Amino acid sequence: MYQRMMEGLTLTDKLMTDRSSELQAVKSEIMATDMTLLWGSGSPPCWRVMIALEEKNLQGYNHKLLSFEKMEHKSQEVLDINPRGQLPSFKHGDVAVNESYAACFYLESQFKSQGNKLIPDSPAEQALMYQRMFEGLTFYEKLNAVIYYNWFIPEGERHDSALQRNKESLATEIKLWEGYLQKLGSGAHLAGPSFSLADVTVFPTVATLFRFGLSAECYPHLGEYYALLKERPSVKASWPPHWLENPKGQDTLKDI
Repeated sequence: MYQRMMEGLTLTDKLMTDRSSELQAVKSEIMATDMTLLWGSGSPPCWRVMIALEEKNLQGYNHKLLSFEKMEHKSQEVLDINPRGQLPSFKHGDVAVNESYAACFYLESQFKSQGNKLIPDSPAEQALMYQRMFEGLTFYEKLNAVIYYNWFIPEGERHDSALQRNKESLATEIKLWEGYLQKLGSGAHLAGPSFSLADVTVFPTVATLFRFGLSAECYPHLGEYYALLKERPSVKASWPPHWLENPKGQDTLKDI
C-alpha cells in the first residue's frame, strides 16, 4: 500500500513537473515574440547576443539577417533601433539594447531564473568572468586588426609592416589566452568549470580565429576549448549560416 502511494505521488510530481516545464516554455515563447534582433552572419557581436538568447530559452525571438557587404546595417530599419547604424540591433518591447555586452548582461538580468545561469555565485569565478569578458574586447580588436585590415584601411594607406605588427600583436594575445586555458586545465570554461557570460562573449572570437586558419596544433588548449564549446546546443543553434554553407573558411592566420 505504502509503495503504491509513493509511486502515485512520484507520478503526480512528474506530471506537475512536466506541466510546469510546458508552461515555462509557453511563457518563454510569448516573451521572445516581443524581441527583435537585426544581425549579420559571422559577426562576433551578433553571435554573442544570439548565444545569450539561446541560453535563456528565448528561441522564439523575431530576427532578420542583414548583409554587411550590401551596407544593410546602414538602412533606416537599423537606424530606427540603433542610431549608430551597427549590428547587432536588439529591441525588447520598447527597450533598445544594441551593444552586445550590454544586451548579454540585460538578458541575464531580466531572465535570471530562466534557462541557464550565466553569472556564477562564487566571488572568485565571478571576478574571473568579468576580467575575461572585458579582456575579450581587446582580443576581438586585435583579431579584427589582422583579418579585416584591408577592409578598415584605405588602399593607399596600407603597409605590409603595419599588418605584420598587427599580426605580432595578435600572436602575443593568442598566447595569453592559451596560457589562461592551460592554467585552468582540461575541460574548463573561461571562468572555471561553469559556462558563463565570459564564454558567451569570448567564444565567438575564438571561433573566428579557427575560421580564419589558426592551428589547433600550435594552440592545443584553445583548440580543445573551441572543440568543447562548438558542440554546446546554444552555439550550434546560432552557428553562422554562411559558415555552414562553406565550412572551409580562410587561411589568413595559418602562420600565426
